[in-house]
Amino acid sequence: MIKPLIKKVLVAVNGSQSSIRAAMYGIILAKQNHCAVKFVYVVDTATLKRLTIGKFLVQDESDGFEGALRSDGEKYLDYVTELAKRKGIKAEAELREGSVWVEVVQAADAFGANLILLGGHPSRYAVTGKVSDDSSVFSRTDKDIILNANCSTLVVYEPKVEELYKML
Repeated sequence: MIKPLIKKVLVAVNGSQSSIRAAMYGIILAKQNHCAVKFVYVVDTATLKRLTIGKFLVQDESDGFEGALRSDGEKYLDYVTELAKRKGIKAEAELREGSVWVEVVQAADAFGANLILLGGHPSRYAVTGKVSDDSSVFSRTDKDIILNANCSTLVVYEPKVEELYKML
């Protein structure tokens, strides 16, 4: 008999509505497939460092932004962890710092994830119903995660995920 393909799911959370939908999708997967789920939020200190070195930010501004991002990250992780708890799912959460794509890939590896979930942006292709250029759908960070992940990656576009979550 074949083992389940998905045992551990890592969800990249950045506070966007699409990443919250991806978290809900991950909770549904965890509930239906009895797999573990972990949420990760990355404080993008790599970009802050580049902006400071390039003199676009002074150190005090950078420190302020970093603190605000850390606070936001904790808030979003608490929120998605609570969403999981409401559905009887015990989820892990981790706040990391560094380059977003690097930290997401490393967190997935450390967790032993079989799947990474990213929030998709269906509005980017909803007008025409087709995609002519992948840059119109994926952010640079999403591309880097997809290209460097050591497990499968799923971009969540499920338009009714909130309804499915409520029915769970």
